[in-house]
Amino acid sequence: MPGTPGEEAGIGPAARTRDRREVFRVLLTVQVKPDLEDEFERVWAEGSREITAQPANLGHTLARSATEKSVYYVVSDWTDRDAFLAFESSDEHVRHREKLHPFRAGGSLAMMTLVGADR
Repeated sequence: MPGTPGEEAGIGPAARTRDRREVFRVLLTVQVKPDLEDEFERVWAEGSREITAQPANLGHTLARSATEKSVYYVVSDWTDRDAFLAFESSDEHVRHREKLHPFRAGGSLAMMTLVGADR
């Protein structure tokens, strides 16, 4: 059972204490191999806490496409680009990516800065 309010919703520590500042967002589109969707979701969830535990993480969610079979979107918000890039090259993130790799048939990564958001 999560011990920190907001933890169960995939909200990172920085989001629980942040002021209104610029948000760096990462949008990962993942095409999952057919018939492996349930296992992909399980493995993703197992590694999700490591991501939301990062001090610079503002939140991390997984969504299944409503229009494309076996397509998922991972949305991850960070305090800034440098913090995300540091995490992306960390040993723990590399291990998590390696666990997810067998499920992937393809995908793409987009990085952006939010410019219009009400929070």
